[in-house]
Amino acid sequence: MYREPRQHQRRSVIWLCLACLLLAGALLAWQAVAQQAERGQERGSALVMTLEGAIGPATSDYFQRGLEIAEADGAELVIVRLDTPGGLDASMRDMISAMLASDVPVAFYVAPAGARAASAGTYLLYASHVAAMAPSTHMGSATPVQLGGGGVPGIGGEPETPDEDEAAGDDAGGTEAEETSDTPQASENGDSDKRRGETAMERKVLEDAVAYIRSLAERHGRNADWAESAVREAHNLTAREALERNVIDVVASDLDDLLTQIDGREVVMADGQRTLATEGLAIQRFDPDWRTRLLAVITNPNVAYFLMIIGFYGLIFELSNPGSLVPGTVGIISLLLALFAFQVLPVNYAGLALILVGMGLIVGEALMPSFGILGMGGIVAFVIGSVMLMDADTLNISLPLIGGVALVAAGLMLWVVTRFMGLRRRPARTGQEELLGSEARVLEGFRARAMCDCTVSAGMPAARYSSSPGRSCGWSTWMA
Repeated sequence: MYREPRQHQRRSVIWLCLACLLLAGALLAWQAVAQQAERGQERGSALVMTLEGAIGPATSDYFQRGLEIAEADGAELVIVRLDTPGGLDASMRDMISAMLASDVPVAFYVAPAGARAASAGTYLLYASHVAAMAPSTHMGSATPVQLGGGGVPGIGGEPETPDEDEAAGDDAGGTEAEETSDTPQASENGDSDKRRGETAMERKVLEDAVAYIRSLAERHGRNADWAESAVREAHNLTAREALERNVIDVVASDLDDLLTQIDGREVVMADGQRTLATEGLAIQRFDPDWRTRLLAVITNPNVAYFLMIIGFYGLIFELSNPGSLVPGTVGIISLLLALFAFQVLPVNYAGLALILVGMGLIVGEALMPSFGILGMGGIVAFVIGSVMLMDADTLNISLPLIGGVALVAAGLMLWVVTRFMGLRRRPARTGQEELLGSEARVLEGFRARAMCDCTVSAGMPAARYSSSPGRSCGWSTWMA
């Protein structure tokens, strides 16, 4: 009778001891984490971001959110690993504006080996507080390109003997390259060693880009003459050449090497000079989340274009078959996503209008067949509008995609035309026309009225009425 309470007491004591041990372990672990966090805060942190692919609205949004997080967390430095072929001018300028106004220094680091900072990437390097590259990387080709990939005539072509000029510049330690980039005097016939464009619009775009990149170079004390040559002549440099010509600040093999080399460097911030203390900073990574990835997918010109086509066809199928629900739902969602993408992409609205006209003509061919006239006009307008739709160099719609959609539209139009022609050859199935030439039997006597009058008695076949005056009426088939 007295053993059971003792056993319960022993069990309670054992469970209490286990609970105390678990609580003590949790407290020790929490204390260790807190101490580690305090040590990390004491030595500071560097926020590391990754930008890969074309610069666009998704990239700009991701970069600006990263700057906000770095400022909120009190980070000492933002490092952006860069590998880009270029991108949208508007998105690039938004990123540069945010970077120049940031309270946290930003280091753009072209990495890993084999990466590049072409076109818009060159501007980002020049605008950054610290410009760094990994070995076996390159930068340049900053010539502006307009109208869906067409280079500015007279600007984006091959420079005169680029290999010889660059080799001579390397042997002379970059002196000759800088001398050749000085602005020469124009000759009497108006020609110049520097390419300035052929039309007023081309010169306007080019000179704006040159002034912009020179201002960024002068802000951070980098080689402004080579920056101009990268814009005018699409010149390129390897990492080592860029360092020798004072285009970048550091060539680093990895992040630790980068932090070590830039420690103690002075950078130009919005509020003045600042000395970096980067050695031993804790690395905090901010990778693209689902929002950034979704925005990047939606703003891909090919995806946005395909969503627009799905949206149009979905609405057409829903209107032709009311109550289907699925085509209409898919069409509305796809069309809204496409419109959102077009809002942030450099859309040529003349191209978009041609696409809408083309779709309307194709639908018109289906509703009131014109033996292919409306359909062919719609396909031509659709293809031309698709080619003109995107007004950027790196964000073009794939020509195979345009061709595939055009072939589908042509196939649909051909099916509609052939079906209409087949229906015209078939006999009528409804209405009064169905009775023409058919046989019938008289149920009651009556006098038929036509070109000739005949008395018809019950039980007799219906009369075939002649259209010629004076001809007798036969008694076989009905003709109204």
